[in-house]
Amino acid sequence: MPKDNSISRRDLLTITSVTAAYALMSGVAWGKAPKTVETPQDVIRSQLPGRLGDPNLTLAHDPRIDPRIAAMFQSAGVSGIGLEPIPLDAPIEQCRAWCQQFEEAAAKQNEMLFSRMPQFDDIEQWTEVITGLDGNQITLFLHRPKQIGGSIPCIVHAHGGGMVLTSATDPLYVRWRNELARSGCLVIGVEFRNAAGRLGDHPFPAGLNDCASALRWADAKRAALGVSNLLISGESGGGNLALATALKARHDGWMERIDGVFALCPDISCKYLDADPQLLSLKENEGYMVDTSYLGPLLSRVYDPTGENARNPLAWPYYAEPSNLAGLPPHVISVNELDPLRDEGLAYYRKLITAGVPAVGRVVAGTPHGADVGLPDVIPEVFRATIGAVASFAQGVALQTR
Repeated sequence: MPKDNSISRRDLLTITSVTAAYALMSGVAWGKAPKTVETPQDVIRSQLPGRLGDPNLTLAHDPRIDPRIAAMFQSAGVSGIGLEPIPLDAPIEQCRAWCQQFEEAAAKQNEMLFSRMPQFDDIEQWTEVITGLDGNQITLFLHRPKQIGGSIPCIVHAHGGGMVLTSATDPLYVRWRNELARSGCLVIGVEFRNAAGRLGDHPFPAGLNDCASALRWADAKRAALGVSNLLISGESGGGNLALATALKARHDGWMERIDGVFALCPDISCKYLDADPQLLSLKENEGYMVDTSYLGPLLSRVYDPTGENARNPLAWPYYAEPSNLAGLPPHVISVNELDPLRDEGLAYYRKLITAGVPAVGRVVAGTPHGADVGLPDVIPEVFRATIGAVASFAQGVALQTR
């Protein structure tokens, strides 16, 4: 009998929980109905988008949201991953222990996602273990389409998780890499060292160094792997690492080895608690999938325990100046309309343009943080469009440089 891929209410609950975990949230705002506007001031304020207009607005009730995502949240009734918060100034060991518990709670849902995984019999999958810049062992997960011969673009992929959580072996990222490979690319998932959780405790710059190591390995193996051009990509924390790897390559003198960068919903400012007028989306979409008041600050502290890298572009690329960006390869910065992190991604895109870097900015309407990567069965057309955008960029860069 054909496999039943329909989604039950229970499955929606699980998908929502897992997606929320991957998107770095804990207590999100999506279940409570928006308040009624009562005063003239409220009427004026209500014209502003999101929670700028109504601080009590929820993701499920924001009129901009894709109705399929709203229906999923309303049906599932999810309120978070279920862990009690700890003080943001708790000892770093306690913060790391909390991250471990968070990761374990999210990982319990992975079995269902693997059971729903489409078959990828047309994709060859294997692993390689390399030695990193710091002398550590790094596992790489390679995915290549079986039916395509000759040289094809290669995408080195850094998974999300705030540089602190999750794994390249999680089902969301396995599927993402297989789907990209099916579009005609060799995809390499990097099992980089996290700042906490099962792959921790390795704060900045461990994960960055591992991504740089993977990209340099792929560059050295271009002929053996059948690679035409080499790109790096990632979403959320992985978007940070993708952008930072390009900055590191420029700083260290090997920028020519990277042919392009595609960053999705990058987490790059560490300004979660700041009232920065240039980053209004932090307030406009506060609590929409990304808990900017709690989990974001907690993870950033684990990533850089001393805070000494708070303005280091290699840790937080938002702080890169045009002089740090000039000469970089082509970039695409893709953001989600309802993401608290939207404006920092757009700000980085504008910096790239100012520095003369070929760049494209992309806004995925109606979606919260990472939904076009994490909800393939809820918004399949949006998911396919993002897969197509990454693959088309990789293939276009290859054509430009031949």
